[in-house]
Amino acid sequence: MMEETDIKKERVILAGADVGEDEDFEYSMKELGSLAEACNMEVAGILTQKMETMNRALCLGCGKVDELKEFADHMEADVIIFDNALSPSQLRNLQQIIKKPILDRTSLILEIFSSRAGTREARLQVETARLQYLLPRLTGMHEALSRQGGGSGLANKGAGEKKLELDRRKIEHRLALLRKELDGISGERQTQRKKRLASSLPLVALAGYTNAGKSTLMNRMLELYGEEEAKPVLEKDMLFATLDTTIRRIVLPDNRRFLLSDTVGFIHKLPTGLIKAFRSTLEEVKHADLILHVIDCSDTHYKNQIRVTEETLSELGCSQIPVIYIMNKADLCMDVYPKILGDNRIYMAAGKGIGLTELIELIEAKLFGGCQEAEFLIPYEKGNIMSYLMEHTVVRNMEYRENGVYLCVSCSREDYARYSMYAGETDQVCRKERV
Repeated sequence: MMEETDIKKERVILAGADVGEDEDFEYSMKELGSLAEACNMEVAGILTQKMETMNRALCLGCGKVDELKEFADHMEADVIIFDNALSPSQLRNLQQIIKKPILDRTSLILEIFSSRAGTREARLQVETARLQYLLPRLTGMHEALSRQGGGSGLANKGAGEKKLELDRRKIEHRLALLRKELDGISGERQTQRKKRLASSLPLVALAGYTNAGKSTLMNRMLELYGEEEAKPVLEKDMLFATLDTTIRRIVLPDNRRFLLSDTVGFIHKLPTGLIKAFRSTLEEVKHADLILHVIDCSDTHYKNQIRVTEETLSELGCSQIPVIYIMNKADLCMDVYPKILGDNRIYMAAGKGIGLTELIELIEAKLFGGCQEAEFLIPYEKGNIMSYLMEHTVVRNMEYRENGVYLCVSCSREDYARYSMYAGETDQVCRKERV
């Protein structure tokens, strides 16, 4: 059986037109190379052109395209990958001249997502995005699409109808089926979300640039504060290792609890179609009580990555949610860590498990800062209320009395209002506990 390392990698040429749209064009090209490597490709060379405006027909100038063709032939490249988004006509024109497969950043990211999708929902979302991207580009994908198709056996289709039209109709039909199935899954997700909201457990969402360390942080937190049956998430040093939203329960030493979700990472020029296709998954962030924005502070371009993440979160409608900025991988760029700045920024090293205690303190302050001390006397027949308070509050003291169970707890204002009919200053025990 052939080992993975024995599989021949496709050789690719990276190409790009610098028209001043990117603040750091060189970084964008470097990131494109990382994306190609994440797709198991080998970068054989890079060719770029600085231009005032992009060539509407070819993206690059005519002479530069001829140079690109010669360069690709000389380097024995299999594929050309453009950092720019290519229109259907640009794609068609380039392939006619270069005679090699052409990809742009969007189609490359779609390739990566397609290879990484693990769950049924993720696979459906990726296929939806791929087909939406492919539909307007059918004329430029390969010459075979323009040949004439016969009429036999094709209901409601005239003889000689172009294969292009057949392919377009097949894609539109498949998209309709995918949307219907995704709507069903989205309905199930909304039902699960309602149950979580009913549980009154706060939701904390991990967000950030791809490969910033979100899954690593989640696993380190699960090791310290997760439930015994909680499974770790995939943790790997690669772009877009996580495509599915995973939610785990965190139980702190004082019995306070919250839900922690890991989501797909963001990236510069993340395809709009992917954001739309993954919207039901990404909306877990929209319903969060707190966002942990994980940042690779060892990356020299981390400020640009922060901007990309914040723009994406804003597009999802998350601008008003409180945020803690986690400057991760501090061990690669700092001598002294963990370090806390203010009430919403921490420098730490999730991979080494350093800074977790300090992070939890910040999270507790954000989530439970509005908690209050309260006394409840719960009748014995109200076992469901007793169970809820034991699970969702910090119990300072408990006594079994003649007419019920006395609890002195630290709880949310919502829980206090919900069970205020059982509240009362029955004795001095709770006040002593506070002191």
